[in-house]
Amino acid sequence: MASDTKQAPKDKKDKEPASAAAVKAGGKKDAEAHKAPAAEGAAPAKDGAKNTTAAEGAAPEAAKPVHVKAARTVSVGIAHVNASFNNTQVSITDTKGQVLAWSSSGRMGFRGTRKSTAYAATMVGQEVARQISPYRMQEIEVRVQGPGSGRESAVRALQSAGLMITFIRDVTPMPHNGCRARKRRRV
Repeated sequence: MASDTKQAPKDKKDKEPASAAAVKAGGKKDAEAHKAPAAEGAAPAKDGAKNTTAAEGAAPEAAKPVHVKAARTVSVGIAHVNASFNNTQVSITDTKGQVLAWSSSGRMGFRGTRKSTAYAATMVGQEVARQISPYRMQEIEVRVQGPGSGRESAVRALQSAGLMITFIRDVTPMPHNGCRARKRRRV
């Protein structure tokens, strides 16, 4: 019995079944976990042992079904164009306000003063129109905000991408002499 406590040579260990090795190593509980289930529909062992059935060479388990997201069709959307002095951002939402696609001139790779150009706004509009193509959107409302140079360019890019613009609204916030203005900039 003294040989049971010592480690077995490698060739002998390889020839032993998994259940016998588990009894030597960890006791009765580990041996039960490593036993192969006898029934066809039995659950696999806890620690990842293979599920072998009574008949060797059984077909492998069926692959887990892949959950595919259904393509959503949105026929009418809202395009929000935010044209600041330094950047142009365009996001397209559904009528509830959930964002479907967005882009900005910084995301398109423009840096520095090139971000605020009309060309960058055109590229942003084309990119957003490409992103919403899976939704099969046909009509959009355009809400333009800000004083930047990319206002008209982004709207033209959306129109040239095949989207029908129903109306354009300027939603730039305008104060009704509410709070005190900043001091005048000296150049």
